[in-house]
Order: sequence, then structure tokens, then C-alpha cells
Amino acid sequence: MVKEISGTNEFESEVIKSSTPVIVDFFADWCGPCKMLGPIFAEIEPEFKGKLKFVKMNTEGNEKLAEENDVSGIPCLIIFNGGKEADRIVGFSPKAELKKKIEEILEEI
Repeated sequence: MVKEISGTNEFESEVIKSSTPVIVDFFADWCGPCKMLGPIFAEIEPEFKGKLKFVKMNTEGNEKLAEENDVSGIPCLIIFNGGKEADRIVGFSPKAELKKKIEEILEEI
């Protein structure tokens, strides 16, 4: 199950200080494409076990963190490596396409 994080402290400990690359799903409950992406995001998580940590962050209530990470459209998946943004995927992607994009990004980092 994908862990949902909230607030600067949790973002810092779960994402910025992670020794493993992390993919953060910035979403909102009212966002249709986010609702479509959520189950796919959770479904592919086990396939990346040990290689990539999956977390979700609701932009509602975490506006400052979303703004600090230049999230202007959602869903927005940002991959962090060593505390820095390595790449991002904006918008909905079907399962096969999303897996392929993530694998390509992981090969480069």
C-alpha cells in the first residue's frame, strides 16, 4: 500500500532524506485524472520494491510543498534521488506507459 505523507517534516524524512529514490504522487481528491492514476500507481508499486519508494501527497493542505516543488498541474509524479528532483511525469498515463516511463527514468539515475 502506498504511504500518504503530509507536511514538511514527513516530506523531509520520507523523500528528501531517503537513501532510495522516491516517487511522489502529488494529487487532489477532486481531480478526475488523479483518481484514475491512484489505483495504477498502487498496483505497480510492488514491481519496483527495493528500487523505488512510492508515496502520495495531497496538494490540498500541502499547498506550500506543492508550490516549492513547482507542481502546477496534477497528477504530478516527481522522482527524487538523493533529495533532488531527478524527473517528473505530469498528467495521467496508462499502466504500461507509466511503468515504461518510470523504468527509463530509473535507468538514467
